[in-house]
Amino acid sequence: MGLSGSENSGTSLSRRPRIALTTYYQEGSWGDWSSVAAIVPGAYVEGIAAAGGTPLLLPPVGTDPSVLELVDGLIVIGGVDVDPRFYGADRHELTSSQPSRDLHDIALTRAALEMGVPLFAICRGAQILNVALGGTLIQHLPDVNPNAGQYQPGPGRYGKVQFSTVPGSRCASLLGESAESPCYHHQALDEVAEGLIVTARAADGTIEAVETTTGAWTLGVQFHPEENRKDARLFEGFIDVARRFAAERDHHDDHRGAERQPQHDREDALHP
Repeated sequence: MGLSGSENSGTSLSRRPRIALTTYYQEGSWGDWSSVAAIVPGAYVEGIAAAGGTPLLLPPVGTDPSVLELVDGLIVIGGVDVDPRFYGADRHELTSSQPSRDLHDIALTRAALEMGVPLFAICRGAQILNVALGGTLIQHLPDVNPNAGQYQPGPGRYGKVQFSTVPGSRCASLLGESAESPCYHHQALDEVAEGLIVTARAADGTIEAVETTTGAWTLGVQFHPEENRKDARLFEGFIDVARRFAAERDHHDDHRGAERQPQHDREDALHP
């Protein structure tokens, strides 16, 4: 059941849409303790909550893509580089990856696409989306663009990217003809996978957004909208789509439940 950013199904939802997020899985600390932990930067969960959703974390342990049957949307968050073996390339000396997380994120991405669950893929998430569908990545942007240092100006320091959108795209419907956002990446999409179209680029040609051409609502962005607290349009647009997806699915499930109800039970309900 595909939904575009501008469609309105006319259905309603009495609960907050449930949004699954992928997570980091690495060393963390809390109180007196320090150990491996499932971690999500607060900006993601706060962005979902502020837009009206309920965040649910899916760490890369015990991966089960069928869990997406229980949620109304999926966000694949940022993080370390995608291992180049997943797109048939040799490793660049500056590529750092966590293959177990790649497997988890790729499996969830493919499941969301197959199941029609709204998908919002952010930074590494956009790269995962492209790789999951057969695309490739530029492993180190400064190798092909000497001015690409703006995208990752220093450790733990976000850059800023300005980009133009393609008219008629989901990205354009939410952001207009152009926008800017915090960014932090040294890799980018190279060969775009079949089934995706580029819907935003920076002035230097770097791909900033991709979308599916058919099927469910899917948007991948190379930048970090969760860090742009003054501009929540992408999160609000995604949650709106997830809300309508959930309402349609709940209505469909209620209808199927009524059809499965034995005839005598339905007659008793009508004539108590």
